[in-house]
Amino acid sequence: MTETELKNHLEAAEKSPKEIAAAVSGLSPQVLRYKAAPDKWSILEILGHLADIEIVYAYRLRQMVADKKPVIAPMDQDEWAKNLGYMDTPAPELVALYGLNRHHNLRLLRRLKPGDLEKSAIHPEYQQPVTVATLIEKMAGHGTNHFAADRAPEEGSQQDVATGASRRGC
Repeated sequence: MTETELKNHLEAAEKSPKEIAAAVSGLSPQVLRYKAAPDKWSILEILGHLADIEIVYAYRLRQMVADKKPVIAPMDQDEWAKNLGYMDTPAPELVALYGLNRHHNLRLLRRLKPGDLEKSAIHPEYQQPVTVATLIEKMAGHGTNHFAADRAPEEGSQQDVATGASRRGC
């Protein structure tokens, strides 16, 4: 990853919480809880996932940078969404947690040395190493990927956000 690519990924990662906050601000409880299909997440579930995945990223990044031969613990994001009370947590709280956790991760990432980007951990589900650089790329688009529509929703609809609720990108 070049210095310019790193800078661009970190800038995108920094913007994401603000973009997500703006996208969900003022949405009604019905829209926040709406599921386009039983296998899709609601906006609240996506917000809970974003807040929690930043904790996962924080741990994984620290494993990669500090530990020798770390192994990433897999997670079942659907089970987390089902069992961790995302639907019972107010959207502003989830947005705030996402933003704060992301901010904290970015502070660490901005302190890394160029050689740290190639440090890695084994992800058992992929059966190969995942580098810090790869994780940074994933973080850069993760939040907005969850709100990308499987199909283009109607412009201007308040349900644009809800119809795009997707688990892609994890």
